[in-house]
Amino acid sequence: MTDTSEILDSITPKQTAKVNSLNAAIWQTADDYLRLIVPAENYGDYIIPFTVLRRLEGRLESTKKDVLDLVHRENVKGTNPSIVNLMIESMFKLRFWNTSELSLERLATSDDTLKEGLEQYLRAFSANIQEIWKAFEFEKLIDFLDRNNQLWNVVNHFASIDMSDEALQDQTMGDIFENLMYRSFARKAKDAGEFYTPRDAIRLMTSILFTSDDAELEEDGIIRSVYDPTAGTCGMLIAARDALRAINPGIDIVVAGQELKESSFAMGKSDLLMQGFKNPEVLKFGNSLTNDQFADETFDYIMANPPYGSSWKAFQKDVKALQEQGDPRFAEGLPAVSDGQMLFLMHIAHKLAAADGATKGGRAAVVTNGSPLFTGDAESGPDSIRKYLIGAQGGIEVLDAIIALPNDMFYNTGIATYIWILDRNKEPRRRGKIQFIDATEICAPMRKSMGNKRVEFTEDNIREITKTYKDFEENERSIIVTADELTYRDVPMFKLAHYVVSVTDETVGEAMKHKSAFPEHEPVIREMEGREYNDLPKALKTAAKEHGVKMGAPLLKHIMKALAVEDDNAPASLDEKGNPVVDASTKVIERVPYLEDVSEHMEREVLPFVPDMQWDESLARVGTELPLTRLFYRPEESRSLEELDADIAASLDRIYGMFREVRSDD
Repeated sequence: MTDTSEILDSITPKQTAKVNSLNAAIWQTADDYLRLIVPAENYGDYIIPFTVLRRLEGRLESTKKDVLDLVHRENVKGTNPSIVNLMIESMFKLRFWNTSELSLERLATSDDTLKEGLEQYLRAFSANIQEIWKAFEFEKLIDFLDRNNQLWNVVNHFASIDMSDEALQDQTMGDIFENLMYRSFARKAKDAGEFYTPRDAIRLMTSILFTSDDAELEEDGIIRSVYDPTAGTCGMLIAARDALRAINPGIDIVVAGQELKESSFAMGKSDLLMQGFKNPEVLKFGNSLTNDQFADETFDYIMANPPYGSSWKAFQKDVKALQEQGDPRFAEGLPAVSDGQMLFLMHIAHKLAAADGATKGGRAAVVTNGSPLFTGDAESGPDSIRKYLIGAQGGIEVLDAIIALPNDMFYNTGIATYIWILDRNKEPRRRGKIQFIDATEICAPMRKSMGNKRVEFTEDNIREITKTYKDFEENERSIIVTADELTYRDVPMFKLAHYVVSVTDETVGEAMKHKSAFPEHEPVIREMEGREYNDLPKALKTAAKEHGVKMGAPLLKHIMKALAVEDDNAPASLDEKGNPVVDASTKVIERVPYLEDVSEHMEREVLPFVPDMQWDESLARVGTELPLTRLFYRPEESRSLEELDADIAASLDRIYGMFREVRSDD
């Protein structure tokens, strides 16, 4: 089979852009509507049939009306359907057709009868196309999407994609379809990580999670609950149970989980049965954010590996409705619709058992990528969520630690990942502080990679990381900070404008474009030649009065703007109200650490380089970020001049030696 890159390289640049754009539009189905209900390895099972259906619609669009007219006439006559099919094939030179008035666009306007209508529409295709639908198990897929309330979203999405002959011009669609199949089947081998977290990562999570001073944990007859809102195949729940039993064989463990993907839900229930759980119904089906099956419950321990970089557009309306109803999980704000990780962090924070006694309280270990550490501007939804978690600006201080993991730890991604440790009742020594642990180099290479997973934690690695957490001391792999140290002010800076008055035909013409400007205003404007810019408000009003014309505030402002020309030698300019005029092109934001005095920071970091820069601290926005990479960055030591000189001398000696050899050969 020809490689996809070779196929795309054979297309002209203009056509390549169109193909890439169409591929992205088609694959957006997965990001927006499938990712949270369908395993990534099965995306293509849904995307390809709908792509084929939409393309067939496009191919039949030009003859659809005439075909329907023929079918209607022959049905009235009572013509045998097989004869009608032959007539369609003969008259319109079609090898396939559809005899229904329906289309994806029309079906997208319906809601109550969408499933039945779509199935009817598929059955109206010619027999050769129905064989394709049967091979795709299309009706089974339709039923699944309908039960998960995503059928209309998918139908509407594909209805919005133009796959007509006109849109594709003379491109046959073969290249696009080849690309879709390649992307679909390539995922089959590596995306187990969508629902299956590596067991070495889970062992680290349980080791950290249960390393606390919960004095009761080893007592006989105690009860502890464990919850996973994104349970997948229940690997974390099972590992947590086993770890707790290893600590205390007599412990009574209550597990609870919820999973949205139906195939993972089925496998999870099976796994619970295989692991000896008497009641697999502890795993509930559904979206834990919008349909929390444990709404009134909190838990002692929570473990989760939520989908990261995953759109939550499919249930955005439901989340916003819950927010409006006062759901505390969403009270601090919402993240960007393109990534729902912080929704899960807040869900988990509110599912932790309340503090009880000296140190007992809910604890959680949550895997994320790097986005929640810094995404969002100051005072945005993501920033407000961070403030809540770290205890800044009135938050509850639930974040205990973050552990930076090695790259290539997970099956489906090689990017940087992190474990967040949340605790509703920190140990006294940890209160008011947050520990960052750099475990990016504490790992071992795997003998054989599995998808993107190329490294793993050995038992020694897990013990080392756990000890670093438990010791709670600063060293090259451990940094301890306060919430204020993670907080900053974004202070707006600017320069004042310096204008002189320029009266030319061009500037006068621009000034006269205002709707309130009349011919009588032109001599008023021209009289401003030679005036100081800051004198314009008074001068314009006086001249207008002398000429018997009105000079309203909007017109005055417009004229001043039209006559303004920048001149660094002019004094700082004032507007029509006497306020300083800011040069919009100089507006920038200076990030000032929260614990620093803003004026002292500016005098040290800004004014030596830009002496006329000004700022307005009253407009500063307070934000947070968790900059693990920057905090752990250690620049490489530069080599000494002596070492560099020695290397250069050695290189020159080698070059001279080569020259001598060449000359001796001559």
